[in-house]
Amino acid sequence: MEFIEEHPVSMRALLAGARNKEWALLDWTRRLVEVESPSDAKAAVDACIALAADRASELGGRVKLHRERAYGNVLEARFRPKTGGKGSNGKIDRRVMVLGHLDTVWPLGTLKTMPCRARDGRMCGPGTLDMKAGVAMALTALEMLKEAGWPGRTEIVLLLTGDEEVGSPVSRPITERLARECEAVYVVEPALGLACKTARKGTGNWRIEIQGVAAHAGVDFEKGASAIRELARVVETVSGWTNLKRGLTVNVGMAGGGSTTNVVPAEAWAEVDVRIARMSDGPGIERRFERLKSPRPFKSFDPRCKLTVTGGINRPPMERSRGTVKLYNKAKALASELGFMLPEAATGGASDGNFTAALGVPTLDGLGAVGDGAHATHEHIVVEHLAPRTALLAALLAE
Repeated sequence: MEFIEEHPVSMRALLAGARNKEWALLDWTRRLVEVESPSDAKAAVDACIALAADRASELGGRVKLHRERAYGNVLEARFRPKTGGKGSNGKIDRRVMVLGHLDTVWPLGTLKTMPCRARDGRMCGPGTLDMKAGVAMALTALEMLKEAGWPGRTEIVLLLTGDEEVGSPVSRPITERLARECEAVYVVEPALGLACKTARKGTGNWRIEIQGVAAHAGVDFEKGASAIRELARVVETVSGWTNLKRGLTVNVGMAGGGSTTNVVPAEAWAEVDVRIARMSDGPGIERRFERLKSPRPFKSFDPRCKLTVTGGINRPPMERSRGTVKLYNKAKALASELGFMLPEAATGGASDGNFTAALGVPTLDGLGAVGDGAHATHEHIVVEHLAPRTALLAALLAE
């Protein structure tokens, strides 16, 4: 690494530097957590983004806020190495991205019953693991590079979004545009156990609405067309599309309908979650949902019922590509020098890294904090892993 060649800094010294910053890293995690930022509260998300933007600016980043109307703003901060180092000449000839988000799933006021606090080697609180500790780690790694007089010709783009938890409806184009400029993307989402993530499933969401014919259940039963009965047929049909060998799952997670027990129900609905492990499975599953809207797609369906189907694939899968494997092998070797093992894993959950990987940009995910309970009341990070993994991120960025 140029960072090590021009500065007599060993990996041991890099780790020691990260440990010296552990308390400051925890403090930054706490500060981010205590600015609550649920995805649906734009002003709250913007406040958390602004806090990170101020810190990025203090570290010498060229900050740009992409201001959004309906969702939280997006922070883009560019960091350039110190000019004048060996072979630098002030010229930038490659870029890498550090990618994360600052919105959470927790509603405003959660801190009252789930305060952010550190004890017994853990820090708990809403958004600690997913993923404000990861953002604090990224900022700390950048601070370490700045203090080391980081030379070289690589620009680092820090991108923090405010709508990841709701599917990245406004930040996705920004993420994809900037990723196309980069040779690699490092995602500071939480680890899976101790592992980084080299593959993620893609996600899709559909809503199925059925309009039947209402009738008195006792007097005119035969005149009714039950939307709930039709929904049951649809649920059984779409659930049968699951193919575990291919990593394709179709889950009807929510459903409802009807008005009262003595009326043949005229309305019913269902929300469906789809996960795909392979890009090639996306078009096929979308065609199957589209077919549901055609007249009598299956013989068992009641022609008096009208189906409305909306939705589609939201995030493409992050497949384990050669470029991602190359990044992982580099990270694994650096982690070994730092004294810890870095396994790899695949997960059914998705992140903004799915977008960058689908573009063909080598993407390594799960480089953030170690912990448990993302989206759950026991959400927490394990403090002992913060410094080693922050040192690893700094080493990867200094390559």
